[in-house]
Amino acid sequence: MSRKYKFTNKDGIYFISFSTVSWVDVFTRVVYKDILVENLRYCQNNKGLELFAWCIMTNHVHLIARAQEGFLLPNILRDFKKHTSKLLIKTIKENQQESRRAWMLEIFRTAGENNNANCSFQFWQQDNHPIEIWSEKVILQKLNYLHNNPVVAGIVRHPEDYLYSSARNYFDENYRGLLEIKFIT
Repeated sequence: MSRKYKFTNKDGIYFISFSTVSWVDVFTRVVYKDILVENLRYCQNNKGLELFAWCIMTNHVHLIARAQEGFLLPNILRDFKKHTSKLLIKTIKENQQESRRAWMLEIFRTAGENNNANCSFQFWQQDNHPIEIWSEKVILQKLNYLHNNPVVAGIVRHPEDYLYSSARNYFDENYRGLLEIKFIT
């Protein structure tokens, strides 16, 4: 993997993207998105995650984040992905209304069997694609990209209309969204 996509500055603010294996559209259902929200909140409250912006798409997640002093962002993300992977697989297995259950589980099982780092299932792709952001120009570019993702995907007409994102927080600074954020601009 290129040095370009590594966490090199422990105090840095990073634009991070990670996706499900085979880009499976898991997060079309609220129950699965809510698991991610709850676990991001847990990481904020217990693992030192500082969140500046976020967006959950159907098969990937974007964050602008950093670790509080005394914490490491790669460790926070590792723990987040490990925990949510197990919880999402369990939830999919137990969701009797999930019409795609067998199909999704087979993809996650096959990915897990083909990866020595896993025992059975693999939910997330292993990389986080971190890009350190340092200038106002890059911050605004990444913030706009992240918040416009649901618009480009045709989910909503305006970024602030998408519930599973921090766009509404930036549109109305008094709005309390699903997750607390620190404003970056």
